[in-house]
This record gives sequence, structure tokens and C-alpha cells, in this order.
Amino acid sequence: MTADVTYLPECPAHDAEIEHINEEAFGPGRFVRAAYKIREGGPHERALSFVAVHEGVVIASVRMTRIAAMEGKGLLLGPLAVRPAFKNLGIGRKLVALAVDAARKAGAPLVLLVGDEPYYGPLGFARVPRGQVAMPRPVDLNRILVAEIEPGAATHFKGEVRHADQSGVGAKDLVV
Repeated sequence: MTADVTYLPECPAHDAEIEHINEEAFGPGRFVRAAYKIREGGPHERALSFVAVHEGVVIASVRMTRIAAMEGKGLLLGPLAVRPAFKNLGIGRKLVALAVDAARKAGAPLVLLVGDEPYYGPLGFARVPRGQVAMPRPVDLNRILVAEIEPGAATHFKGEVRHADQSGVGAKDLVV
């Protein structure tokens, strides 16, 4: 079935389908999550966000959002969501790989996410040391993961994570 999946950069025409997939995957509770609060601070980076399409229908998506914490900057990966009928086929992993590669090409120093280490660890993500970053809402600190694109970038990423537009760091100083 994965041979019939096409991966595309996200565009505005995908928005309604992406919202439906996120609603299906995360329910109404998604609005109270720490990562959602960060994403409320400004737009995501459509050029670094991707969808998976099967027979003309969006079946999965991943988004990237510019973030900052003190002098550190990077991208927040998520939400990553796959329709139930297409889970466990490698589609989510492929979307993550596409997004991280796009971040690398855009010059992002790191990609941060809130997720499960057993899933994201093999994709290059590792736990952020406890207490190094804070989120705007409660979150299991063991689920804050980072993939460094620039070696050592995570050591500069400290403090409260915010949308880059809310951080005081000029947008021109960040990727994209």
C-alpha cells in the first residue's frame, strides 16, 4: 500500500483535511497540550511541512513551527498524524524524515518535539536533559526530544520554549 502514497509539501488546499486528521488522532484534548500552546503563537512553516496522499486524499501530515528558547532557535515538529487505516506502514517515519531533511536544508540548528522516545529515537531524536527547557503548559519532561542538525545546538537551547514570533528573536534571525 505504501507504493501508492505520494509525499508532497503542504499547501493551503490541504488545511481542512489536516485539521480532520489531527482531530481524529488527538481529539479535543489537543488544544490544551504544551506544543499546541507554542503553535498558537504564530504560523507554522508550510515550506517545511508535508502531507502523504493516497488516491487524492491526505492520509497523514507533519508540520514544523519556528521556535526559540533564550538564545537558542530551531523548529518544533508536530503534530504528526496518520489516519488509522494507514498506521504502521512507515508513513509517519517518512514524513518525519522529510521534515527533518527540509529543516537541515533550511539551516535549522535543531528540531524539537514532544513524543515517545521509542518511536522517535531511531529517527535521530534523544531526550533533552531534564530541566534544560520548559514548556508553556505541563508536559512529561521525558517526552521532550531533540534532533541536533548542528552539532552542539541543543546545549544552547535552554529556557522556556516559545513560538519564534513570541520570543523576541527576530524572524529574520531564524530559519526560513
